[in-house]
Amino acid sequence: MTNLISVIMPVYNVEDYITEAIESVLNQHYQQFELLIIDDCGQDNSINLCHNFNDSRISIIHHSKNLGLSAARNTGIKHAKGNYLAFIDSDDCWHPDKLSKQLKHLQQNPHLGLSFCRSAFIDEHSQSINLFQMPQLDNISVEHLLCRNPVGNGSAAMLTKAALIDIAFAGDNGKRQYFDESFRQSEDIECWLRLLATTRWQMAGIPEPLTYYRLNGQGLSSQLIAQFNAWEAMIYKAKIYAPDVINTYESHARAFQLRYLARQAVRLHDGANAIKFIHQALREQPLIISKEPARSIMTFCAAHLLNLLPNSFYRQLEYHGSQLISHYQKLKIYYQCQVVNQK
Repeated sequence: MTNLISVIMPVYNVEDYITEAIESVLNQHYQQFELLIIDDCGQDNSINLCHNFNDSRISIIHHSKNLGLSAARNTGIKHAKGNYLAFIDSDDCWHPDKLSKQLKHLQQNPHLGLSFCRSAFIDEHSQSINLFQMPQLDNISVEHLLCRNPVGNGSAAMLTKAALIDIAFAGDNGKRQYFDESFRQSEDIECWLRLLATTRWQMAGIPEPLTYYRLNGQGLSSQLIAQFNAWEAMIYKAKIYAPDVINTYESHARAFQLRYLARQAVRLHDGANAIKFIHQALREQPLIISKEPARSIMTFCAAHLLNLLPNSFYRQLEYHGSQLISHYQKLKIYYQCQVVNQK
């Protein structure tokens, strides 16, 4: 198996971030890669900025019309020459060690079809907010993936081509698909779920935060509703290929998804929807409090405090709370990295 990595970057209306995203790929310490940029027919200057880069490893592939993120990733997979494929959304960026460390992770663990890393959150100006996605890194079961999606975002994953071949299917249009092109949201977890539920491949993560995941401060509450509807569509599809799993864990998974949406509403300072989602989560499955008491209770309290307290006072509490969480997360990352480096 060659060590060429195919990096797949869909591009659609990201002119503010695309240059930084491409530079973060080109600045990788591991240099044996190709970068496939998929032009999904945006209306801004993104693709013109891509053409500013003069690097033989870059290929720009144009769609004739906007097809969505899943179709753009599928286009990249079909053109990929590497035996390893890494995905990056064009408003995110990477730490220079990302490709090298994930390639090593996959090569040392041949049972893995997917490697993921932790992600550090950045704001619209690419400034760190000193908070991290802190998923479980190993022993990822179908249940755990369904309830918590440890991969977290579309820029954290690297897969083997063999694993992607094993989950390919013929879509409604008869075309070979890897990501389901009928999904405009929840396409990532639907793909990862298919990997664990229908193949022999496993997934695991590495402790370093090697992806910089951009939080959009202009999110809309309507997008949270659309996200939940897409998640429900993913569950409906999964009942076809993993009925036993869905029948067993659907209620728990829905409660965790609703709690996640409550946290997103809190981040957007949308107290009404935060309360609605967390109460729906508890009605759906009260046991999420016993399974993850700290996160569930904190989400519940934040949703209600957002509604009750003056905005200035709430923001002070939010700031000090995030500082404490940041300190804890950094310590955990440090100690876990020390353990990995000693192996």
